[in-house]
Amino acid sequence: MKLKMQGSGSVDVADSAFAADFNEPLVHQVVTAFLAGGRAGTKAQKNRARVSGGGAKPWRQKGTGRARAGTTRGPIWVGGGRAFAAQPRDYDQKVNRKMYRAAMRSVISELVRQDRLVVTESLEVKAPKTRELVGQLKKFGLDNVLIVNEAFDEKLFLSARNLPHVGICDAGSIDPVVLMRFEKVLVTLPALKMIEERLS
Repeated sequence: MKLKMQGSGSVDVADSAFAADFNEPLVHQVVTAFLAGGRAGTKAQKNRARVSGGGAKPWRQKGTGRARAGTTRGPIWVGGGRAFAAQPRDYDQKVNRKMYRAAMRSVISELVRQDRLVVTESLEVKAPKTRELVGQLKKFGLDNVLIVNEAFDEKLFLSARNLPHVGICDAGSIDPVVLMRFEKVLVTLPALKMIEERLS
């Protein structure tokens, strides 16, 4: 298939990577797994075995008129451990490479169908100036956009970091979540070829 380039011309791309059917259940599973993998899972609370103290029986078993008690560190006591205490856990969900690539093909193909993927020959800024990048994006008619470059460009990154609705990503680091977060995705031609090679 052919993709129109910004300005004039077009570029040939593989149908397998840019014209795949949208598999909504698979995309949902992969996005859920991706977001779950970003959770720290470091929450921790102490149960009655982990709090200090409580080794001695507070009073004798019989004869006091009070309820039986074997420790002062049970959940109903002040300073006691928590019942069903939260423990550190790993939220990672297994998604194999074949599923991940299929989900990426679905997302990118849907961007093409919705006319949200914009291809340009290149995108460079002479100096790390936000004004210069804003001027280039205005020429393309873009304001809420993810810029995908073939490699990390420090000048481009510094120019975009103060823009709340502009993201920067290199072709090797794209993921389904960042692709869907912005209204448009601006891809340079070398980055497009890298994505095509990775997903075909």
